[in-house]
Order: sequence, then C-alpha cells, then structure tokens
Amino acid sequence: MTVQAERVSARSVLALAVPALGVLAAEPLYVLVDTAVVGHLGAIPLAGLALGGVLLSQVSTQLTFLSYGTTARAARLHGVGRRSEAVAEGVQATWLALVVGVLLLGVGQLVAGPVARALAGPGEVADAAVSWLRVALFGTPFILVTMAGNGWMRGVQDTVRPLRYVLFGNGLSAGLAPVLVHVSGWGLVGSAVANVVAQVASAGLFLRALVVERVPLRPVPARMRAQLGLGRDLVLRSLAFQACFLSAASAAARTSAEAAAAHQVVLQLWVFLSLVLDSLAIAAQSLVGSALGAADRRRARALAWQVTRYGFGFGALLAVLFAVLADPLPRLFTPDAAVLAEIPAAWWFFVVLQPIAGVVFALDGVLIGAGDAAFLRNTTILSAVLGFLPLIWLAMAFGWGLAGVWTGLAAFMVLRLVAVLARTRSGRWAVTGAVRS
Repeated sequence: MTVQAERVSARSVLALAVPALGVLAAEPLYVLVDTAVVGHLGAIPLAGLALGGVLLSQVSTQLTFLSYGTTARAARLHGVGRRSEAVAEGVQATWLALVVGVLLLGVGQLVAGPVARALAGPGEVADAAVSWLRVALFGTPFILVTMAGNGWMRGVQDTVRPLRYVLFGNGLSAGLAPVLVHVSGWGLVGSAVANVVAQVASAGLFLRALVVERVPLRPVPARMRAQLGLGRDLVLRSLAFQACFLSAASAAARTSAEAAAAHQVVLQLWVFLSLVLDSLAIAAQSLVGSALGAADRRRARALAWQVTRYGFGFGALLAVLFAVLADPLPRLFTPDAAVLAEIPAAWWFFVVLQPIAGVVFALDGVLIGAGDAAFLRNTTILSAVLGFLPLIWLAMAFGWGLAGVWTGLAAFMVLRLVAVLARTRSGRWAVTGAVRS
C-alpha cells in the first residue's frame, strides 16, 4: 500500500488544526497585547512582566501532560468508539488540575520573592516581577483546569468548543487590561488581575462542559495514577525546557533592563508562533492517537510525514513574513529606543528558526499522540544539556548578551530536529492499542 493511499485529507487535518490554532494562539496573543499595554509604562515594568511571565509559565509548561497526555489517552479510546471513557480521562485530569493548582498557588506565594531575586538580582526588575506574580498566581488552578479541558476535547476531536471558551476568557481580559493598567492607575498589578479574570472565565466553561457530558465526576485514583505515569515523562521534559528558558531570562536580565525587555518582546513572539505551529501537532496528536487506538499503524506513520510537510511549509511562510516585519513590528510593543536597539540581536535567530520549529513541533505532536513520551523526555534533556544551557551560561560569563542566548536556542532546536526525524523514520513509536500506559 502506498503512502498516498493512507493519507488523511488536508481538510480533515485543518478541521482540527485551525480551531486548535485559535486556542493555542489566544493565550500568547493575550500576552502580546499585555506586553504592548505594559510596555508603555517603561522598561522596568516591561522587564518585570518578562520575568514574572516566565515564572508563571512554568505552571503550564511543566504540566503539559494535563492537556497533551490527556489527548493521547482520550484519542486512543475515541478511536475504538469508547467516547464516555475518553471523556472520563478528562474528569480525572481535571481533579489532578485542581489539586495540583491549589498546591502550586500556595508554594508560589512563598517562593515568588526569592526566586525572582535569584534570577534577576535584587532591584527594581525583581520587585516588579514579584508584584505581578503574587496576583497572577491566583489563576493557577484555573490554568490547569483549562489545560485538562483542552486535552479531553482534543482527544474526542472537538477543537471548536475549546476555541470559544478560551477566546471568551482572553477577550474579556484583553479589554480589561488597558483599563486596569492605565485608566484605573493599577499599573503592572492591573495586568495580573486581568490575567486571572481570563483564567477563571475559561475554566468555568470547561467545568460546565464536563458536567453536561453526564459521565461520573468522582475521582478515580487508579486512573489518575495511570495519567501520572505518562505525566512523569512529560514533566521531566518540561523541566529541561524551563531550565533553558529561565536561564535565558536570567542572562537577559543580568545584561540590562533593556536587554531583558527586548528578550521579552522577541520571546513572546517566539512563544506565539511556536503555538501557532503547534496547531498541526494538536491535530497530529488526535489523529495519530485515534489511528493507533484502532490498530491502523500504517495510517499513523503516513500521518506523521504528512504533518511534517505541512509544518515545514507553514514555518517557511512565517519566516518570510517576520523577516519583512523586522522593523515595524517591534515598535508596536515599545517606544523605548534602547530596547529597540537590542531587539535585532535576537530577531534574526527567531526568523531563521521558524521552518525548523515547524518540523520539530509537528513531530513532537506525532510522538506525544503515540504516547512516546519517554523518547521525547530523553531527547529534550540531552538537547538542553548539550546545546542550549552551555551557550546560555557562556553568554552570561562572557557578556555575549542576547546573541549568545539565542544561539543556544538555535542549537537546542537543531539537535531536537535531528532526533525526532530519526525516531519518526524508525517507526518504533507506532505502538497500537486502546490505551498506552
């Protein structure tokens, strides 16, 4: 049988990817709006938002198993027609989200100050970050509930409702942010309050969606333990990411407030486009998981290469677009001439990496959908240890600034590219069955 005979129509992929794109883009787009709003307060508040935002992002990036792991498990069950069991995966993921979210809220309040000062050093940037973070942390349980909700809905190939829920919450907060920051005079704290409003609104809609499914809502410890097994590998993988990005934020903050602010602008654009590209990965998770659940290994392998081609093409288009926007776009985020002067040191790395990111993120989605989290864990840790972290530490030691930081990111992405291409070609990831433990 040829690969062509196993293809899923582009329309089917896009039917999942386009709404997922809206969900993935909504949060970083809100952060970009928030960055533009806070940027007009000056370099110190913007640098504080940069550091506080990186610290808060540890919540979602460390606990991706609540969305990606839930998608993988629910998709396999959905592939064999067991929808109620697929939704039940979402119930247990939501219980985990609430418990872990409350714990993280408490711990975060205790460590916010020491961690911010350890990363940026004592001073105005660390103080600004702490003032923002202490308020924004109250959104933590709701961030995690939203992640779990996205996970089970993607697993049953429903990406439209999550889009509506997330757009409602973030749209509400995007309207509030400029009012609270500038009109009400709350400054940086107003940004944090608007952030919490977004999380509460979206999470409430996901909780309601579970209730109307009419599945048992009680916690089932055995199923939660099974989810945590997959979660362990994804959490360790996320730790590698966060060691890298926290080190990068620290290197930028220790260079200057202007470098930290410039890094915030380019990093948020990177995060935004990463999640745009990740929309294909979401489609791959759902379709590959469903195919493997139905024991259709050949279809799963064909899907992997199909989304790889889509990812490369999409990334190349984004590279061209942001090369053209290199001069005017940064000016939307800050009028500060010193910050604008720092941005080009990171900008061209950001542009050139887009096609590579398109392939890497697409294949990450394939392998997560297949439950191949242990391989992704090992690959990410090795790429961080061999590529990203050494160059960031050298950048701090020798004063290489943003160019050194973004050289580290480039090395990290290239190493991951080589690894996921080799793994996908091997086919060892394509294990069939209703649920892969």
